[in-house]
Amino acid sequence: MTARMIDGKAVARQVREDVAKGVEQLVAAGGTAPGLATVLIGDDPASEVYVRNKRKLCVAAGMQDQHRHLPGDVGQEEAAALIDELAADPAVSGILLQLPTPKHLDSEALLARIPAEKDVDGLTTANAGLLAQGRPGLRPCTPSGVMALLDQHDVPSRVPRPWSSAGRCSSASPWRSCCSSATPR
Repeated sequence: MTARMIDGKAVARQVREDVAKGVEQLVAAGGTAPGLATVLIGDDPASEVYVRNKRKLCVAAGMQDQHRHLPGDVGQEEAAALIDELAADPAVSGILLQLPTPKHLDSEALLARIPAEKDVDGLTTANAGLLAQGRPGLRPCTPSGVMALLDQHDVPSRVPRPWSSAGRCSSASPWRSCCSSATPR
């Protein structure tokens, strides 16, 4: 097999454009722009950069930025209450709990509070189970992005693609453009 260059920036740009068009069409049809709630706990510099970039991309796509930042010494109950509040908020379409959380917090318990339909990262037990069963659900965007790059450049793979087949992600999800299709739309 001959090595070849994969242009990830071009694929990412196309996905961002497609998501922005989808949001624009949704709003033009009378819908509400999706709201992404990013939750950052503490002051980890790498996490701050990651969340800041997600927030910028969210706004650039026409989505509502619903960021929350909790101090690093926040208690489990307060962090859980915030997740519950966001889960119940109809203006919040998706929740991204930035990991890692500070060591004193049980991040698995916090993730478990995120409803599967709002689990942008596809990390809840429910979405992991749907993935394992090959059923519709939200998919982790990083492996989906890798598979999108491979598919866009016709790179064969022996890896099963339950997260990258069009139509495998919930059609009601505003996140399906970035998390379900291996081919940018």
